[in-house]
Amino acid sequence: MIEIKDAASKTIWDGFVAKREEANFLQSWDFYEFHLSRGKKVVRRLFYKNDKIVGAYAGVVETAKRGKYLAIAGGPLLDYKDKTLVKTVFSDVKKMGEQEKCVFVRVRPQLELSDQSLKLMKDLGLKKAPMYLSVEYAGILDLRKTEEEILAGASQGFRRKLRKAEKNDIEIKAETSDEAINEFCKLEKLHAERQKYVAFSTDFLKKQFEAFRAGNEIIIYTAKKDGEILAQNFMIFYGPEASYHYGVSSELGTKYSAAPLLHLEAMKEARKRGALRYNLWGIVGLDEKSHRFYGVSEFKRSFGCEELKYTPAHDLILKPLAYQKTKVVETVRKKIRHV
Repeated sequence: MIEIKDAASKTIWDGFVAKREEANFLQSWDFYEFHLSRGKKVVRRLFYKNDKIVGAYAGVVETAKRGKYLAIAGGPLLDYKDKTLVKTVFSDVKKMGEQEKCVFVRVRPQLELSDQSLKLMKDLGLKKAPMYLSVEYAGILDLRKTEEEILAGASQGFRRKLRKAEKNDIEIKAETSDEAINEFCKLEKLHAERQKYVAFSTDFLKKQFEAFRAGNEIIIYTAKKDGEILAQNFMIFYGPEASYHYGVSSELGTKYSAAPLLHLEAMKEARKRGALRYNLWGIVGLDEKSHRFYGVSEFKRSFGCEELKYTPAHDLILKPLAYQKTKVVETVRKKIRHV
């Protein structure tokens, strides 16, 4: 008999989620505190068998002109070999989507892409989504390797940039202060103008920062030379993973090759916290040269990272007629944005 409960305790939630080997911050308690701080409706569900938690998922109800949908990124978290549990969890996912009057539920499970994972999605009645939900293709570094082993696996270009950076008298700071996030927001706007993308709002970044700071799960790493900011990394540490969530740089940052130093410092902290992997976050395929993230993907590959493809986002369609509008809009949007 499986018992289902709404989660009400950060301690109980993170006690299960953070111990899952596949988990990262996408299913953390504090990520959904961030969504709540932005006025979003949040769903957190726990599944018990014999008084022991065996599954969990958290989702946020997103409101769009074409209708509401429930987004579950990086979950549900459970043993997918347990067919009864899988059926129970996804039945509950459908129930919660219907309860929130959603057009569909979008799920991007924390499952490595395989024929079996795609078959599972199909068997559960889900259709491949027209748009991604969080990162589907990531660069991963194994933190059980030493720094020396990681550098040995990096490209010659990366090692050359690192040697250059080490000669440039660059100061690295690890901070969780209000000043650090204020500086990050300013630099992100300038970086967005230079790279021609839409910047996150200051409110969005600050609320996310504050939510993770409350749980001691975030550090902003800043590289400076002669008092000038060269680059900053917005790092999230949760359970078995350290995630390079956002990164920004100034024009000087490129000149002085500051980025490798920031990552090496973050990896040291991740090892102290017992993290098993360092997630460089999204990358795109080698053949996707027109993709706007192609350049940054090449930089991430220079670390010698392993490439992990998650099972892509799938939709559980609750209102078929209304969903057709979503499918058309998102298909066009994906093509326009080159993503």
